[in-house]
Amino acid sequence: MSKALEQLTAGEWAVLALLDEQSTHGFALARALEPEGEVGRVWSVRRPLVYRALETLERKGLVAPVETLPSPRGPQRTMFAATGAGERALAGWLREPVTHVRDGRSLLMLKLLFLTRRQVDPTALLTQQRDHFACLAQTLSQAAQDTGGFHRTLVLWRLETTTAAVRFTEVMLAERSEAD
Repeated sequence: MSKALEQLTAGEWAVLALLDEQSTHGFALARALEPEGEVGRVWSVRRPLVYRALETLERKGLVAPVETLPSPRGPQRTMFAATGAGERALAGWLREPVTHVRDGRSLLMLKLLFLTRRQVDPTALLTQQRDHFACLAQTLSQAAQDTGGFHRTLVLWRLETTTAAVRFTEVMLAERSEAD
């Protein structure tokens, strides 16, 4: 993945994924990303940041305006859609495991949500994610044995959260396996 795409925020990925599903305007995106919305329950984004995300994604060539519609209230609404480059970037991002366990709550959950909405089997992503987290857990387990003091406390915390993330991916994979 290019450096420019690696720097997209969780909110920008969510906006891109929504626009890949269907063209829409910023106000509708903001509603979908409110804390009560289906996407917002995973990662909420305040309205001004939704519009900033649209600007960023358009500047990077990942989304483009497709039409302008009159609004019954307020200014005209510019409809946006994912571009071919945006579709390709999103498809790659959805297949890629997250690097850090701390990104499991945001990026991994967004990926699983959007894969589910697309009715795409997440098994490949979950398998890669489990393997990556398991490797991290092994490294942390060794580090916990080799260190002391507060650093050991920190390493143990990271080891436990990483082990929990491994268990989560294993549970998800087991559920997928049972469903087949």
